[in-house]
Amino acid sequence: MKRFFVKASIGAAGLVALLVPLHGCTDLGESPPSLITPRNFYSSESEAVAALAGIYAQLRSTAPEGQIYDANEISTDEEVVPTRGSDWNDGGQWIDLHNMTWKPNSAATLNFFNGAWNNPYAGIARANLFLVAVKNTTFSNKEAYVAEVRALRAFYYYILMDFFGGVPIVTDTGLANAKHARNTRREVFDFIEQELIAARDSGLPATRDAGDNGRFTKSGVDAILANMYLNAGVFTKDSAGVGGISATTYNSCAGIPVSGNPDACQAALAAANRILNSGYYRLADSFPQNFRADNYKSPENIFVVKFIAADGLGMDYAMAILHYNQYAPLSPWNGFAITAQSYNAFDSTDKRRQVVLIGPQNDVLTGAPACVRPDCAGGKPDNYGPIWESTHRLIFTDTIHDIHSATEGEGGRIYKWPVDPAHITQNSGNDYAWFRLGEIYLIKAEIENELGNVALATALVDSLRARRDTVAAPLVTVNRAVILRERLFELLGEGKRRQDLIRFGAYTTRVDDPSLVGGKSTPAANYYVLAPIPQTQIDANPKLCQNPGYGTATCP
Repeated sequence: MKRFFVKASIGAAGLVALLVPLHGCTDLGESPPSLITPRNFYSSESEAVAALAGIYAQLRSTAPEGQIYDANEISTDEEVVPTRGSDWNDGGQWIDLHNMTWKPNSAATLNFFNGAWNNPYAGIARANLFLVAVKNTTFSNKEAYVAEVRALRAFYYYILMDFFGGVPIVTDTGLANAKHARNTRREVFDFIEQELIAARDSGLPATRDAGDNGRFTKSGVDAILANMYLNAGVFTKDSAGVGGISATTYNSCAGIPVSGNPDACQAALAAANRILNSGYYRLADSFPQNFRADNYKSPENIFVVKFIAADGLGMDYAMAILHYNQYAPLSPWNGFAITAQSYNAFDSTDKRRQVVLIGPQNDVLTGAPACVRPDCAGGKPDNYGPIWESTHRLIFTDTIHDIHSATEGEGGRIYKWPVDPAHITQNSGNDYAWFRLGEIYLIKAEIENELGNVALATALVDSLRARRDTVAAPLVTVNRAVILRERLFELLGEGKRRQDLIRFGAYTTRVDDPSLVGGKSTPAANYYVLAPIPQTQIDANPKLCQNPGYGTATCP
């Protein structure tokens, strides 16, 4: 069992710093050691805050270089993790994930999808324990804390619903050995929606002060709701293919009833408008402001995962992408790379493409030339020149010629969250935004386009392209294809691509550029839009059934 130690900064009257052990567990009857148990009911607001920190801490498992993020990125056309010599083979799990060849017990499933199942359920178990423990207690601001935990629990269920469809809904601690059958995906959707609306309307504040940066607000709930409603054409269906999620048709939210609205698209638009009209958010003056180490100041942040530059508590995604000799004095792992087709989809003048490292490379902190060979430390050598450049300099190419046997410099790198100058070893303080204002603009633009308001949709997209630093030229008009591309350009590397491709009917049909030998070259079966329930989970809980297409013991 992998064990993490996470420092969560949350305060009711100032900051509360806690070390919280996180466990990758499936058991919804667990009693996490960091939380007060139902037998030790809370007697003060400070004890409630301590437990709340443990529930927030589990969010870190959803951020870059976690299994949930990996599954959302590497299974798409955005990124790939090629085998480089003896590095990154890992039992074939990365190629299994990227090429969509996984099965219920294959390498990708047992790592990535097992993590996508275990980690949210660990957060749910912590939330359930909190909610059971506070039922018969009285302390200051109890209603607000309950609302916050219900929102967190709903978000963990949102991740499960996205990957697996219907999952067991469990809302109490129960017995440690209790087994639960799956609810339908529509039942999970409705449960998440009801919990989020209740949390928004019964205690969550409209905004937070600086000391509580990163905690849930009403807009955080509305961002999740807007996304859920936009994806209602997918999220309310249990099957793929005929009568379910089509692999070739845009899955519109139109006409799908949700709470208080007969049309999910209209509900999504209303949620997006509540955020846009709240007055608490605006587009960042500079696109990079959303990602650098001080991005906690970004006016676009709506719902983020917090990181700090402290031992074991920071974002370490740079380690997964940078070359071994590119981040002194550390030795990164030289893994994740952007595909050539995604990099080349950008217009060369689009400043958002500048997050990709391509061409001759330097150390990201010192600026010294980086080498393939470790003999240029400390700056340019005496024999620096064209010959040295061609034989020693690290150069990232856009193409990867063979996914099974890549060289050290093949593939550009999505360096969206730059290394924190104040990093502690590999730990940087960059926050990771699950939802920021740029995506809300795109959600509204997508719906307005579906409603026939093309001029308004175009203006919304152009607002992102303009910003104060003018990242890209304005568009003439938009359509579905343009909006999908704009989501690629704006949200590159932010864990959104898998969901977008599914909604646009392009996930299973996507293929890699022919230059990527060994990549995904043929469409996959439609049922791959849902991940398999890992066989280890079914073995542990015989009440679980498998998603259609992955075996004989499928759900009725």
